[in-house]
Amino acid sequence: MANSGNPLVLILKQFLFPKFSSGVYRAMEYMTEPADRKPGHILCCECGVPISPNPANICVACLRSKVDISQGIPKQVSISFCKQCERYFQPPGTWIQCALESRELLALCLKKIKAPLNKVRLVDASFIWTEPHSKRLKVKLTIQKEVMNGAILQQVFVVDYVVQSQMCGDCHRVEAKDFWNAVIQVRQKTLHKKTFYYLEQLILKYGMHQNTLRVKEIHDGLDFYYSSKQHAQKMVEFLQCTVPCRQKASQRLISQDIHSNTYNYKSTFSVEIVPICKDNVVCLSPKLAQSLGNMNQICVCIRVTSAIHLIDPNTLQVADIDGSTFWSHPFNSLCHPKQLEEFIVMECSIVRDLKRSAGAGMISKKHTLGEVWVQKTSEMNTDKQYFCRTHLGHLLNPGDLVLGFDLANCNLNDEHVNKMNSDRVPDVVLIKKSYDRTKRQRRRNWKLKELTKDRENMDTDDERQYQDFLEDLEEDEAIRKNVNIYRDSTIPVESDTDDEGAPRISLAEMLEDLHISQDATGEEGAPMMT
Repeated sequence: MANSGNPLVLILKQFLFPKFSSGVYRAMEYMTEPADRKPGHILCCECGVPISPNPANICVACLRSKVDISQGIPKQVSISFCKQCERYFQPPGTWIQCALESRELLALCLKKIKAPLNKVRLVDASFIWTEPHSKRLKVKLTIQKEVMNGAILQQVFVVDYVVQSQMCGDCHRVEAKDFWNAVIQVRQKTLHKKTFYYLEQLILKYGMHQNTLRVKEIHDGLDFYYSSKQHAQKMVEFLQCTVPCRQKASQRLISQDIHSNTYNYKSTFSVEIVPICKDNVVCLSPKLAQSLGNMNQICVCIRVTSAIHLIDPNTLQVADIDGSTFWSHPFNSLCHPKQLEEFIVMECSIVRDLKRSAGAGMISKKHTLGEVWVQKTSEMNTDKQYFCRTHLGHLLNPGDLVLGFDLANCNLNDEHVNKMNSDRVPDVVLIKKSYDRTKRQRRRNWKLKELTKDRENMDTDDERQYQDFLEDLEEDEAIRKNVNIYRDSTIPVESDTDDEGAPRISLAEMLEDLHISQDATGEEGAPMMT
């Protein structure tokens, strides 16, 4: 090299290429930053807009204008809905129950367009909110499909479902009033319907009437009609758990097909409730009275729920008798409610020390034993009075009116009473304290719901029996807790007890009755909250 001996060149070499200890120059090192590689852009062959390269070399807007991947998918579909049972029709012959904007309803809507959707890939589906009364369901669909040269196009569109009213076959047969596959005949051989009124409230509280086609009221019971035997069996099990009863089932062959070995039956369930109601005076058999803790044979029924609750008015001893025990040792009511007479209390004293016999049963803590002298209000012009023991000692005071049965002057046709010693049969059995019924009805600020029933004939005594049941609810908290009681807004709220001390239902035990006549966004409804 010509200039290799130049001192300036040697200085530059030493500065640019420093030597190692071995005297060899180190190669020059370059530190380079990693380059950001961005894909190039091309022009759309249709509109000339710069776009990223794709297999079709066309922008999305031009590709959508040329290809519609939703073609063939209907944008408006009709769906059938039964207003009676609130079910939707699922082809070919099934009716299913779905809530609005539920997964089940979305699956039903997608099945209506299943065939066209098989040609594309479904990415997402969701409901668009609509007014509940608009009879419209809107579903937003997101689909994908491969188009030109392998390009995948995604599109979002809305399918409008028109809800059309159509009565299902089950409801059509129900409206015919003559179709049923199972019937429950509930009977009680009594003159009072207190047990049926209580049973009606239990059915309403637990919703056991929802599958009932028809409820028919006759003079001694109710008939429940069902479209399937399974619903009737469920109702029979409910009755056996709520009231003491016994049941018997039978079926009748309607038609048969010998080729397919199918049979069509109509089933009948006969349910007999024990013939004892609240406030009945009964006479137990000696064997049954002994098994219940040596009770007296003359007892008062204070309540009928899932068992018969009895109390001995002479000792306050209580006992519960279930249905199986009753049918093993049956007994009847000595007097019917129309034989109740009004007495006035002349003198009342509390029995403090009561000697209990060996093996005696449980004593009621809610009642107080009292010894009273009473006189019939119809015999006030005489001096004839009656002495008796009663379980109403905590309620009675001299001058009070009380209802009871006069056993001394009535004809008792009972096999157990006829065998008893006359000294052990009381002259009078007091049942309950009497209040002014007109005042109680005027101040009653609550109400009950009732079943929709077909009545053969209206008995004039039904209203009086229903008022008796309402008074029982006010007086007995144990029965009241099993019943839904609704506040009557038309009656002003007053104190829990009136001037006479008649029991009343407190406001805390009442429910608010809900009435929804129109939708919140309808013309007659309330304005929507914002």
